[in-house]
Amino acid sequence: MLHALRSPLQIQRHLRSLDYNGGPDGNTQRTFRGVVNHQRAHCLEAVFFTATILERRGFPPLVLDIESEDGLDHVLFVYRRNGYWGTVARSRDYGLHGRRPVFPTIRALVESYFDPYVDGSGRVMGYGVFHLDELARSDWRLASHNVWAMERALIELPHARIRMPQARYARVLERFREFKERGGGNDRRAMRSLYGAQVDHWV
Repeated sequence: MLHALRSPLQIQRHLRSLDYNGGPDGNTQRTFRGVVNHQRAHCLEAVFFTATILERRGFPPLVLDIESEDGLDHVLFVYRRNGYWGTVARSRDYGLHGRRPVFPTIRALVESYFDPYVDGSGRVMGYGVFHLDELARSDWRLASHNVWAMERALIELPHARIRMPQARYARVLERFREFKERGGGNDRRAMRSLYGAQVDHWV
């Protein structure tokens, strides 16, 4: 089945079909091999999975790390196509998955995560793009053990500062709280009702 995954969009759809690696059992940093064996992934594991497949298609193994005010970073595979940036990602939250390659700069791409990152405690504070092979001396492709050094390296490396304007944050937070009070869901239709046309760039 993996041989059929040839594009970022195909991999994004595949990652959505996998269980999210969260909860007490999610305290892992599995490689591509680990994701294949366990059929579940959290965000950094999804990056290892995606990068291992797409580097054979000519995409460099780049990771985008987004820092949050609450300390819960989100990491994504980032790629460039026809001069524009996009991502592939796995998350519990629909809005934190991948983006189509329509963003002219990394900063613009990161800003597309501003609104869906707001949940009462989270807010984007910084970002950095790194080559996986330059993070740490770990075999993130095929090792059978957890590669914790990769996570530690991402945390320690410097990030560019970016901040969602306070007025926008307040508006989005109010909408988000009202949405949750109404029992809002976590699918594309629900996200469109909350965030509007920007969802068209989400995959």
